Amino acid sequence: VTFFPAVLTLPAGGSATFFCNISMENDSGSEYSLNWYKETNHSQAQKIAEISRNNPQTKTEKYLLTNHTPAFKIEILNLHQNDSGSYYCGLITFFEPDKVMESNRSHLVVTAAPEKTNATEEPEMEEGNSPDHIKAVLLGILLLAGVVILLIFGYLTITYRRGGMITHGGCATPRGWGKPPMVSVSTVDYGVLEFQRDQCTQMPSETRPVEQTEYATIIFPEEKPITPERAKKHQD
Repeated sequence: VTFFPAVLTLPAGGSATFFCNISMENDSGSEYSLNWYKETNHSQAQKIAEISRNNPQTKTEKYLLTNHTPAFKIEILNLHQNDSGSYYCGLITFFEPDKVMESNRSHLVVTAAPEKTNATEEPEMEEGNSPDHIKAVLLGILLLAGVVILLIFGYLTITYRRGGMITHGGCATPRGWGKPPMVSVSTVDYGVLEFQRDQCTQMPSETRPVEQTEYATIIFPEEKPITPERAKKHQD
């Protein structure tokens, strides 16, 4: 009885396939059974599966056995790392109950599942960086909006300062003053009072007088003393 391959190294999640080949000198149609065993760290062997001569196939959740006399195939499905160990088969003949023939040991090594490929990892890295990219875009938009607001504010400020002075009669007059008030001219029989003011008197824009006061010097002629004759004429 031979068991092969001698060594198998496979990743977790796959399947392992072993073959057990038997050779009987006097095969007269006698019945026999083939058992499969597993050893872990040189511990006591454990029977894991069995198939008879007349059974073409046996399947369990973990093992699939196929009869290809004189070769028998066993498949270990859905490998895990705890499936690692030594495997062999044992031939039991019914015409000689005391005769059990064991095969050589084959070793199965189950490695960890392979890591994800780079093609799968790259999208994850891009997804991880997407929030930073969004933050950078938002920051750029905010900075641009701030620059636009500053430009608009500066333009309005300059426009306001230029429009703070209005032209009146060819002279720059602060807004809100309007036309100067009319000056009444008083006349008396002994003279004429005239008031003059500069047409273009610039006043600081910061100070706006509430009232405009103008001063003049009035000179009265010397009066003659009243005599009886003048008093009489005045009464007439």
